[in-house]
Amino acid sequence: MRPQGLKKVALGLGLALTLAACSSADAGGGSAGSQAAPATTVAVALETSTSTSTSTSTSSTTSTTEAPTTSTTAARAVVQAIPQVRALQERLAELGYDVGTPDGKWGAQTTYALMAFQKVEGLSRDGQDGPQTQAALASASKPGPMVPGGSATRIEIDVERQVMFHWVGGSLARILPVSTGNNERYCVDGECSVAVTPGGSFRIGRKAAGLEVAPLGELWWPMYFNGGIAIHGSPSVPAYPASHGCIRIPMYAAPTFYDQVSAGTRVHVLNSPEAQAPPDEGRPVPNAAVPADTTTTTAAPPTTTVVVPEPTTTTTLDLRPVLTTTTTTAVP
Repeated sequence: MRPQGLKKVALGLGLALTLAACSSADAGGGSAGSQAAPATTVAVALETSTSTSTSTSTSSTTSTTEAPTTSTTAARAVVQAIPQVRALQERLAELGYDVGTPDGKWGAQTTYALMAFQKVEGLSRDGQDGPQTQAALASASKPGPMVPGGSATRIEIDVERQVMFHWVGGSLARILPVSTGNNERYCVDGECSVAVTPGGSFRIGRKAAGLEVAPLGELWWPMYFNGGIAIHGSPSVPAYPASHGCIRIPMYAAPTFYDQVSAGTRVHVLNSPEAQAPPDEGRPVPNAAVPADTTTTTAAPPTTTVVVPEPTTTTTLDLRPVLTTTTTTAVP
């Protein structure tokens, strides 16, 4: 679904999106084996400027015409929206995935949405629209409820697939990728536990706008539903479990999701063992600067490949001799 054979040039941005550990709120390891680097394609138009100049010097007895010279300025890339990317975004939105407003420009939100689709469909979680993903998109349908007969407005979190479904009034309103507890042992202030996202049925309790800091780190727009376990925004949401137990969602989604979900909303955590949740010890941080969604990689650094056609210059040749000398002798 990426554009092919653009008239001027295609710039393939190898946007490495092997998303690493979340915010310091839930910093923790994860299986690197499920990581891969997504790619994007954007169209660029090359603008070049070509000028031709001819210099002539003349003396009283000799006139010299130099060969014309040509100069070409460096190409300047102009990023453009791509119809194929917009079609991909519209298809994901039709299936319930959060891509925002389709605009034909590939960014973190599109990559996260595509990764959520891959999680739901059991595909490789690389955030790329490769052949298998394209085929799945063509035949996919909107996911059904994980809790049939559940509350009309509810949140379903599938720990196994690392995805979250938000149902509003009986309709699927939003699908987001998440990162939950990594099931690893950790210690804080001399107390040790295992990073588990407990399964069960809960309700949204305390909500906090902006940033809160807890012993395990930072939580943006947290909505607590089981002791200190919260759904919260994080600058990085990897494709695998990486938190201390909270449910990380991308930063771009956190403020609006916070506004859409009211206290008392039912939360179902599925495909996860029951476990004791840590206490809610979040403390607000006023006027905190909001970080952007980040992308990191533990593999090779991202590369950018630019295929630029050789610039062409059309010059009208001056077929006169390069050097012409005329001598005039006065008649006595």
